[in-house]
Amino acid sequence: MNNDLLFDFIVDKPTKTVTINREFAAELPLVWDAYTKQELLDQWWAPKPFASRTKAMDFSEGGRRFYAMVMPDGAERWSVQKYKSITPKSNFKFFNAFADENENLELPGSDWDLNFSEEDGKTKVSISIYNESLERLERMIEMGFKEGTSMQLNNLEDLLKKLSQAQKEERKK
Repeated sequence: MNNDLLFDFIVDKPTKTVTINREFAAELPLVWDAYTKQELLDQWWAPKPFASRTKAMDFSEGGRRFYAMVMPDGAERWSVQKYKSITPKSNFKFFNAFADENENLELPGSDWDLNFSEEDGKTKVSISIYNESLERLERMIEMGFKEGTSMQLNNLEDLLKKLSQAQKEERKK
């Protein structure tokens, strides 16, 4: 991880909220695409040694992403993200819940609010995750949510470096 870039991870149990702020040395359109395009999400969304595999994705208001975190032994942990609002290149919100392989939700879930901004060639992603219950928040933390999220965001940083370099080389042509 680039230590010059912001990374905050704050758990606020009284409000049942996790706040994550992370900067990336990449242009906003590239970071936005990494969060909103299936072929990019599957390259970074899971912490290693897990893999992310999207079964269905419709990034539109009212659409959803149905995906699995695939463990090294092949076991799958399914989740659904239901997109509630999208303001292109600046914000999107979704409801997230674990699910079974048939997309039956395991409630309660959480509401995610992602904000994107760019300054001086760095893109900041600010994420607020509100949990419907304190028990769910505590379960997330016990399952290693902070560590897993840190690994995911490092995966994203590596992917963005690769994509940014490819863009620069393409512009030279």
